[in-house]
Amino acid sequence: MRGLEVHYGGIRAVKGIDLDVGEGELVCLIGANGAGKSSTLRAICGLLPARSGRVRYAGEDVARLETHELPRRGLVMVPEGRGIFPQLTVAENLAMGAYTRDDAEIAQDTERQYRTFPRLKERHTQVAGTLSGGEQQMLAIARALMARPKLLLLDEPSMGLAPRLVAKIFEIVREIAGRGVTILLVEQNARLALEVARRGYVMESGVIGLEGEAKALLENPRVREAYLGEAA
Repeated sequence: MRGLEVHYGGIRAVKGIDLDVGEGELVCLIGANGAGKSSTLRAICGLLPARSGRVRYAGEDVARLETHELPRRGLVMVPEGRGIFPQLTVAENLAMGAYTRDDAEIAQDTERQYRTFPRLKERHTQVAGTLSGGEQQMLAIARALMARPKLLLLDEPSMGLAPRLVAKIFEIVREIAGRGVTILLVEQNARLALEVARRGYVMESGVIGLEGEAKALLENPRVREAYLGEAA
């Protein structure tokens, strides 16, 4: 991203930010609620129009592509709030994740998701809207993985989950990154995000306030005070 700016009416939600994610990296974008993190992800996918700036993915200008074309190119988002199909079963949601594909390995990938998320296999015939919040988050991630993403955008995967489930979700995020999937993670839980990421950006009121190696940001006094609840 270069100079990305996003407006909601007269409000500048994102104020001309630069951000890079290298192939194979796990990069996090942290910040308080309302900082502009989710708006940034939505602008990448064309769900929000960029007022100015540019976004390039794999050498291509994303603004020239329709949102529905992005999964075919390997760019997939798990939105804030999960965005599952509540009236479909778990198995049907996973099938929807593979709608861009016509290869012979869809069934194999479905079984892979069931191995990664055993709870989903137990509930594969259950209507997704009746799952718990943690199970719905697992389903949202599994559905995204069915598209075989090259770049996975994760928007607040820990939101509203119990601590035990948050730990499980981040364990899975680490595992996905270990398979070579590039990840841009937006997350309010700064400590967990920086612990799994290689690099990080700190977003404050629509601008990037800090950036660097995740380990260095974890030790930064400003980050520790503002986002980790520690005294300066």
